[in-house]
Amino acid sequence: MSTDLTSSAPPGDPTDLPPGDTSGDTPGDSDRLDRGVLMIAGVVVLGAIMSILDITVVSVALQTFQQEFDATAADVAWTMTGYTLALASVIPLTGWAADRFGTKRLYLMAVGLFTAGSVLCAVADSLSTLVAFRVLQGLGGGMLMPLGMTILTRAAGPHRIGRVMAVLGIPMLLGPIFGPIMGGWLIETASWHWIFLINLPIGVLALVYAMVVLPQDRVEPSETFDWVGMLLLSPGLALFLYGVSSLPEHGTFLAAEVAVTSTLGLLLVAAFVPWALHRNNRHPLVELRLFQNARMTVAVIAMALFAIAFFGASLLFPLYFQQVRGEDALGAGLLLAPQGIGAMVTMPVAGLLADKRGPGKVVMVGITLVTIGMAMFTQVGADTSYAYLLGSLFVMGLGMGGTMMPIMSSALQTLSDHNIARGSTLMNITQQVAASIGTALFSVVLTNQIKASETAAAFLGLNSQLSQAGGEQAAELRAQLEAIAPVALPELADAFATVFIVGTVLVGCVLVPAFFLPRKPPEEPVDPTAMIGH
Repeated sequence: MSTDLTSSAPPGDPTDLPPGDTSGDTPGDSDRLDRGVLMIAGVVVLGAIMSILDITVVSVALQTFQQEFDATAADVAWTMTGYTLALASVIPLTGWAADRFGTKRLYLMAVGLFTAGSVLCAVADSLSTLVAFRVLQGLGGGMLMPLGMTILTRAAGPHRIGRVMAVLGIPMLLGPIFGPIMGGWLIETASWHWIFLINLPIGVLALVYAMVVLPQDRVEPSETFDWVGMLLLSPGLALFLYGVSSLPEHGTFLAAEVAVTSTLGLLLVAAFVPWALHRNNRHPLVELRLFQNARMTVAVIAMALFAIAFFGASLLFPLYFQQVRGEDALGAGLLLAPQGIGAMVTMPVAGLLADKRGPGKVVMVGITLVTIGMAMFTQVGADTSYAYLLGSLFVMGLGMGGTMMPIMSSALQTLSDHNIARGSTLMNITQQVAASIGTALFSVVLTNQIKASETAAAFLGLNSQLSQAGGEQAAELRAQLEAIAPVALPELADAFATVFIVGTVLVGCVLVPAFFLPRKPPEEPVDPTAMIGH
């Protein structure tokens, strides 16, 4: 039987618990989240806010980057792609590094790296240096979420994971909604530099807070590093995600840049699987033997399907408000607020119910509400009432608050202490890959739907020209837009409605794995890797 010598402390050792936390004595002795766990949750949420907001905040600055650096849309897209690829490359290393060096030390390093990268991005004087510093940001940001999940799960114990995951879910669900609002406001009122500088005070606060609150690491560095796994999995994920992220630009899987890179990435990931499962490989970079745990397997499938639908559809809502209803980035972001409000209403209740009754019923109800809200958007037109749209988003938000984090808590509740870091790493890889696939998929479907309507495509083309025109040319373009708008806008709305049908079907598919999630409180943690080598 394999023994992990690198976990931060034995699961029941009260000396490794934060101040005020008594959950380590006997699981379930203290059901409520005490002061110690809440303080640790504050540290983790700060880090998650920086990492998640940064992805969506930058998305609204792409046009500004084009003008600032006199670059093409494809060039400035690397400010997003570089960050995503760095994020994906470093996530697989997090589980090993957390066990090897300790979660507190690694968390401090990740926050420091992300904050330093943010400051450097703010002072970048060329597009190439900005992309390079975004990669540095991604290396730090990629570790923050899996580390945060590991720290919170260990602090709370298996019987309170649902509630602490609900706390962590706040930035995960609200980031994509409020990121564009913050980004648009900072660019309009200050400059693009401030979308990065805003991370400096948050990062410094997070560093000081973490140093004071997080318990000291107690590790015995004896676990070997899986060099072969790193050479297979990290570049494999990066190549696959690069290929997928290139898909919207080319519009087809057959484009060489898409097909070659994504296929090569998949081959490297596929080669990692037998290596990770080999009986002599006791410490693979990502512990695939966790799939011997049925709850983990079902949760991973549910998370993958939900992330594809949720993050893919998240792209559609602001685009609909901007392209069909004529809202600016800030206005579109504000109109998404009901989704965040709905999530905040249900998230705490969903976390409590997931702990008390198991996540199965909670997730089923959540997915049903998301499906209803998404289905309402399949009926959108060019003049659909805002009350209907905002009500749909609120219903969807209610469902989201009861979906993502209960799925994650279902996966982590039954893992033994030394497998928590590996489990959170696996869930974060799943989420990142699925989110990239969803974004690319929905972008391609929407683009093809718009191309099917010559009038709608012409309308968007004229709009794009208008954003860069001035004087008489701008007046002429506005006249052309007004002339074709009565025909173009309904056709454009129909294109969005069709893509929302795809989103509705994908969200509905999550009901299948959700049906198999447990409907009772978690049992004692198990170790699916305990028989390695036997």
